[in-house]
Amino acid sequence: MKKLTSSKGTDIISIAGGRSNVFLINSGDKKILVDTGPRFMQKTVIRRLMKLGIRSIDYLILTHTHFDHAANARAIKNCFNARVIVHASEEGFLKSGDSPVPAGTNLFTGWLTRTSGKLANRLVKYQGCDADITFDQQLYLSEDLENIQVIHTPGHSAGSSSVIIDNEIALAGDTLFGTYPGSCFPPFADDRELLFTSWELLLETGCRVFFPSHGSVRTREQVSRELKKRK
Repeated sequence: MKKLTSSKGTDIISIAGGRSNVFLINSGDKKILVDTGPRFMQKTVIRRLMKLGIRSIDYLILTHTHFDHAANARAIKNCFNARVIVHASEEGFLKSGDSPVPAGTNLFTGWLTRTSGKLANRLVKYQGCDADITFDQQLYLSEDLENIQVIHTPGHSAGSSSVIIDNEIALAGDTLFGTYPGSCFPPFADDRELLFTSWELLLETGCRVFFPSHGSVRTREQVSRELKKRK
């Protein structure tokens, strides 16, 4: 499990990676989990949290409600007594465990969603979970966690969100991808223009590095360069 520490001493630990990245934030005595991975990762995520000595989690932040981010939300909530946070526009998707597959952004993924989207929606349903906290544009978790905020960064989905840590490190969900060399453009997104606006918002935070939910870290320079190219 890899760990990164901000200049202000906030630890970000990669609990799981590869298929989907799951992050644990340690800030003071507060524990915050960002995303949960797909259903098949449930035992791995819980086991690794236990190995770190984690017995309770203050907040579970879902960057959005697609199956590969939220499928284990109920299990994490029940196991660690976590308060679940999601954007208000996707609260219903989380509760039902039925979050629509986004549109493709290239020829192959566009064809895939057109021909198999309805089937995929049925296959990726998961056990629903009630949200404890919802928000609109941005959310500060508490007075003693003012260094961490959740901001609305739509485009990939209507309620996609990112977690900003010390205005230095961003956990960007699927607003950015890190799976293609030299690119951060996602293969799936419902609204490209909103996506580019969200990239601008992320750059305005001053963050120097951006961790996507899929793939490896992207730098501020990479995001800025891709934004200029895409727009």
